[in-house]
Amino acid sequence: MTKIARAAAVLLTALIAAPAGAEISREDLKKALEANPDLVIAALKKADKTKLFEVVVEAQQEFQRKRQMDEARREETERENAIKNPLKPELAGAHFRGEKDAPISIVEYSDFQCPYCKQGAQNVDAVRKKYGKKVRVYFKNFPLNFHPQAMPAAQWFEAIALQNVDKAWAFHDALFENQGKLSEEYYKLLAKDLGIDVKKAEKDAKSEAVAKKIEADMVEAKGFGIEGTPAYLINGVPLRGAYPVEAFDKIISRLEKK
Repeated sequence: MTKIARAAAVLLTALIAAPAGAEISREDLKKALEANPDLVIAALKKADKTKLFEVVVEAQQEFQRKRQMDEARREETERENAIKNPLKPELAGAHFRGEKDAPISIVEYSDFQCPYCKQGAQNVDAVRKKYGKKVRVYFKNFPLNFHPQAMPAAQWFEAIALQNVDKAWAFHDALFENQGKLSEEYYKLLAKDLGIDVKKAEKDAKSEAVAKKIEADMVEAKGFGIEGTPAYLINGVPLRGAYPVEAFDKIISRLEKK
């Protein structure tokens, strides 16, 4: 009897020995297969490849659904905890637009080259239009190292803010609207169009002050467990990802009830 045949016999014996209507436990089957890996290989060779592929795809989709559900539950728990004990970002000196006394503050951690951040910026703009004077939005830099233009864009944004914060916000909007143009030449052209002192901005972009400002934003984000962009704190309640306006509505509604 070959090794594969013996392995098959082991499983067959287990099946026959099981009481009528009973199933072999997952653990028993796992042990049998681990002890006889050749059986798995033989089964794969004889399997209908199309059906096998369908099974693998279905299993992967089920795994993804479960992981997404687990992540959604984790984020919901995190948000509920933050409503009771909100995270506290440093807002002194942070760039914002909206009413300074607005009851709802949205702190955005973003990357100018991230496509999800572009969508996120559009969503936040829709939130601002919807809630008007009730919301103010802060922007903080979180340039990801695999986006080569993310850091230079952040540096220019901060450099322009040293001259004029309103024009820095206009620069912010233009970068997200024209992500495909991100380059040193485009930053200079845009700064010139905004009436910014380009030479000074170019120098400030490489300054230690700007570097420290960006580093402080990134350290803060990582301290809150933020690993990707975009991410938001809504009155200290985290929202991770380019969520639609409805997700902001849900948190704002909970905050207003509180």
